[in-house]
Amino acid sequence: MQKQIRIGGRQSQLAVVQSEHVKDLIEERFPDTECTVFALQTLGDQQQSRPLYSFGGKALWTKELEDLLYVKDDSRRLDIIVHSLKDMPTILPDGFELGGITKRVDPSDCLVMPLDSPHKSLDTLEPGSVVGTSSVRRSAQLKRKYPHLRFESIRGNLHTRIRKLDDPATSYKCIILATAGMKRLGLQDRITSTFNHSVMYHAVGQGALGIEIRQGDQIMQEVLDEICDFSTTTCCLAERQLMRSLEGGCSVPIGVESHYDETTKLLHLGGIVVSVDGQQSVENTQDMVINDVMRDSVECGRLLANKMIESGARRILQEINLDKIDSAQ
Repeated sequence: MQKQIRIGGRQSQLAVVQSEHVKDLIEERFPDTECTVFALQTLGDQQQSRPLYSFGGKALWTKELEDLLYVKDDSRRLDIIVHSLKDMPTILPDGFELGGITKRVDPSDCLVMPLDSPHKSLDTLEPGSVVGTSSVRRSAQLKRKYPHLRFESIRGNLHTRIRKLDDPATSYKCIILATAGMKRLGLQDRITSTFNHSVMYHAVGQGALGIEIRQGDQIMQEVLDEICDFSTTTCCLAERQLMRSLEGGCSVPIGVESHYDETTKLLHLGGIVVSVDGQQSVENTQDMVINDVMRDSVECGRLLANKMIESGARRILQEINLDKIDSAQ
């Protein structure tokens, strides 16, 4: 067993907390192993003023870190990278693989109101009220239920977004965030409410951590096999295959919900594709008994994608013009 493991992740407070969590999992399972966390900046971290969909895909969060898995300098080379799984591309570059997925935290999205707000839900907001979210998936789904509200991009880490929301001069009446991030940073007391899939399906992989390794690194794979979660892996592999089969990325409105019953071995997967303006949508589900996690989870995602494609999901995705998203907000 490798006695020292170098863990890479992004520089944000949330990313560091996530990397430290993986460090704790490894050291608890392998007490003779010492882990060191390295927090590094990525292109996505540098671009805080523009919506994510306007300048690239998920590689914004991963490329600089991936380069360090293969760097020749021993003092800089990483052994594993910890990502928010929702930020990982469904197809990784040659030489890299998803080594494991840790136990998921609440994958839902949540509503956060300003400290002095009298509102407890979107239902009571006045027409034209501004909802802050940088996610096309979130705004597209909410437009189906709340066409009278306005949706504007808000960037920055969680604390920055909450400060913008609480600023008396803000135009935002509320913001939408991932529940898992709020809980990991101890900010759960600021959650006004959470959404279930009747209002908003969550992002693929949301709430889970994906750990990236060098392809074929058997030593790191054996470590990750000991700390990762079977139920979460089952759900997330199906979700990721659904997105891959639909040919969607982090900047298109694909939402999911999933559940795995360890007693019956039954996986339930639900998905939705929504047009940017919220006017068109395709929604469906697929259930499958899981006997082989890699084979059957992937097959469940593929079958659901085929159902949704037959109902017009791919047509909705192909018609999306990201240059026109701002005008639809």
